Amino acid sequence: MTLHGKRVLVTGGAGFIGSHLVRRLLAEGAQVSVQVKYNSVIDNVRLAPIWRDIQVIEADLRNPDSLKQVQELAPEIVYHPAAYNHVGDSFLHITEAVDSNEKGSVNLLEAYEGYDRFVYVSTSEVYGLQTEVPFQEGSMPAPLSPYAIGKYGGELYARLKWRSFGRPVVIIRPFNAYGPYQSARAVIAETIITCLQQREVITTSATQTRDFNFVENLVDAFLLAGTASGVEGETLNVGSGEEISILDLVHKIRDLSGSDSSVRVGGLADRDGEIMRMCADNAHVRDMLGWTPSVDLDTGLRQTIDWYREYLALFESPESPLWRLAVAPTKQ
Repeated sequence: MTLHGKRVLVTGGAGFIGSHLVRRLLAEGAQVSVQVKYNSVIDNVRLAPIWRDIQVIEADLRNPDSLKQVQELAPEIVYHPAAYNHVGDSFLHITEAVDSNEKGSVNLLEAYEGYDRFVYVSTSEVYGLQTEVPFQEGSMPAPLSPYAIGKYGGELYARLKWRSFGRPVVIIRPFNAYGPYQSARAVIAETIITCLQQREVITTSATQTRDFNFVENLVDAFLLAGTASGVEGETLNVGSGEEISILDLVHKIRDLSGSDSSVRVGGLADRDGEIMRMCADNAHVRDMLGWTPSVDLDTGLRQTIDWYREYLALFESPESPLWRLAVAPTKQ
């Protein structure tokens, strides 16, 4: 299966990951439709350069009636990254987070079944606390936040559609993606901006480890998952397979950005229920899709730092749409 000429729907296409995916799909010659929430199309800086090249539908996935538009579009491939997408904030907005991530996914899967491939974008957060690291797809999920519980509920329903009805579903569990256009509330973006502004970087214990994967690497896997044969029903970790502590990450960003920022460790409390170690075993996705991360951490960080450096002034101005990426909750 190729993407050229295919009708493709991307939910949450105005979000960080979704917008990168949309741009790549257009480059592959796909006919791209983008679902966004009501009123979120205004000032959408991520999609502005390609606005004339996509079809936009405004729909709330929690409302089944609004998804009748999907049937009219009749997409051949559906990518579903839309989510209430902030782990910490999900404890403050439990119902919204679970409804958006679980009920919204169920509604979408029920609204339309004419696709040739449905790529459900889950999260590495579904693993929760595991005794063995790196995480393998066969490990029993133990989600520790409303965000992750909702995502795992969506996974279960997507898997039901495959097992009970033979629907061609693929489940992706991305590990920590980063890159240009990410919300400034994310750890890499926030640290880069702080370092570029020569301000003090204040961290938690910073002993947590994560697997950071450049967003274009993740999109590479998405494109393969949407077109490869023999992957229906599979669950695939997509991460670099490399583990780094938050403290080492902060020092790396400071060095690569040429910053003189000081680092104060322990100035913030660790989040309750924090997952202290996360890293992907990516052997399965390598085998199934032939995917490897083409951009390593240092290269990806340099590209991301350069992007934030170019637009730094806009992140500091309340009049700029980029400022919204620094202060707004991540809801796509």
